[in-house]
Amino acid sequence: MKLSDFDYELPKELIAQHPPKRRDESRLLVLDRAGGDLRETRFANFPRFLAAGDVLVVNESRVIPARIFGRKRGGALVEVFLVRRVASRQWIALLRPSKRVRAGEIVFVGEHGHELLVAGSVGPGEWRVSLPPDLDERDFIERHGHVPLPPYIKRSDVSDDRERYQTVFAQREGSVAAPTAGLHFTEEILLDIKRRGVTIVPVTLHVGPGTFRPLANETVEENALEPEHLLVKKAHWETIASARRSGRRIVSVGTTTTRTVEALAAGRVADREEREIDGEIYVSGATDLFIYPGYEFRAVDAVLTNLHLPRSSLLLLVSAFAGRETILMTYRWAIGRKFRFYSYGDAMFIR
Repeated sequence: MKLSDFDYELPKELIAQHPPKRRDESRLLVLDRAGGDLRETRFANFPRFLAAGDVLVVNESRVIPARIFGRKRGGALVEVFLVRRVASRQWIALLRPSKRVRAGEIVFVGEHGHELLVAGSVGPGEWRVSLPPDLDERDFIERHGHVPLPPYIKRSDVSDDRERYQTVFAQREGSVAAPTAGLHFTEEILLDIKRRGVTIVPVTLHVGPGTFRPLANETVEENALEPEHLLVKKAHWETIASARRSGRRIVSVGTTTTRTVEALAAGRVADREEREIDGEIYVSGATDLFIYPGYEFRAVDAVLTNLHLPRSSLLLLVSAFAGRETILMTYRWAIGRKFRFYSYGDAMFIR
């Protein structure tokens, strides 16, 4: 299978640079995958497409302000992009420009010159960094970090992004990119959904920077995804499993949620373990599950998602769910109707 078969032309003006004024006023494209029928509505109407007994699964991972700017002793600007926490004040990070940084160097952050130590390289483009020992770790990140907007948003982050590049149900910090299908929800919509007899189940998959990295190989099957950490309350997984056994519909909010549910259903969770957190038993581990056409879905019956980059793993996932030709036809239709694409763009419900 060739990656070029999942390409399409998108006018640049359709790449959303800002969120809509209200989360729920984004447009919603509804695709019936059996017949390929399409309709357009507003996201505020999404609850109407759910039914009593459905299980709506959301990713409650919270985005951290992962992008930190500082300067070397000589004044050169350095960007430190936190990727994952490995210990207290110890992080794996991407550095830009990485060629100008050496192990043992100090990056001075903020007007008071807080010292961030580059401890050493841990792999291609990745470095271990130590955050300032004299400051609270979370306070330092919150105060000096910037919202990690995707590279196709051609502007600096602003204060509003702190709220809007975050779902209303975000709870567990750890993502460096938002699970963007969830950005459309409001508290009012969630309440409407519950009133309709739908069970809302949270899971956690911390989204890594790999979500924006292009797939390296033209042959789809030769690509691999970076592992991402997942955490799911055991009782919540049992709710999903019980719904599957009884024939109730599992509706997944986003590709990250889809990969989490499918990884658990397929037994594709590395280092899986059960552990207690605040008196509850959770399943934790990591998954690198790569879903592309030919994949047999084991749990998910419907997917709410945004409109994705060409040649991306996210586009491959929705193509696996609805069919390549159907998805590309739908994207052409959306482009013709000037839908907004990518993270701050409009939504699509595939049922």
